[in-house]
Amino acid sequence: MSQATQILTDLQPKDAVENFHGNIIVYLDWDYHRFLCSALAFPLPPAMPFEALLKEVIPNMYSAHPDFSKIDWANVKWTLDGVEDFVPDPAKNLKDNGFGHKSLLQFATPGLDGVGGTFN
Repeated sequence: MSQATQILTDLQPKDAVENFHGNIIVYLDWDYHRFLCSALAFPLPPAMPFEALLKEVIPNMYSAHPDFSKIDWANVKWTLDGVEDFVPDPAKNLKDNGFGHKSLLQFATPGLDGVGGTFN
């Protein structure tokens, strides 16, 4: 084995689940709202109820956006890890809703396209 191959073999990712003390990384992204330029990453416990994500984490990060107060949560379109039409169960925890380490949860809010329709 060459030295370069050995170095590559020895490398371990810093974002492995074992490095997050029982938490998983969950990325959140609000479609058509680039007020924040990209998905946001959160270390969250897999046992966290989805309802807590919905009522605590999401508002804490996105409520400053002018569209946030206009969201009709009953009509939000959810996508989890590329699976469209994901229907989360608010009473179930993240793990039981299908979240894994480095999952991406996207949410689209029909009729809301950012400040003045600018996708910001």
